[in-house]
Amino acid sequence: MSGIGNIGGVGSIQQIMALRQQILERSQLLQEVRGASTGSQPEAPQGASGDFGKALGQALESVTASQHRAEALTTGYQRGEVTDIAKVMLARQEAGIAFEATLQVRNRLLSAYQDIMRMGV
Repeated sequence: MSGIGNIGGVGSIQQIMALRQQILERSQLLQEVRGASTGSQPEAPQGASGDFGKALGQALESVTASQHRAEALTTGYQRGEVTDIAKVMLARQEAGIAFEATLQVRNRLLSAYQDIMRMGV
């Protein structure tokens, strides 16, 4: 277990910060690409609910894949196959954040549905 002695070292903190910066840069790039692709397409009111359903399904699949990847890395680390604890912790944090975001979207959708059901006709 030679990797445990290096956890508190300056090098590991710098590596974690570098990985964090890479994740932030990739996230920003993905947001820019998504903004550019959605900005160039005209909105279509017909069939929009199907597109929303597909988008929601893809988002849930992405969250599930993130959770499976984090679980696989955690299991690999426990077996000694993966020695980079930063990679394992980042994967777990990514999965946790994705789950929290999904939970918040669900809560907002539920709240909007309840507001609509309270409206008078």
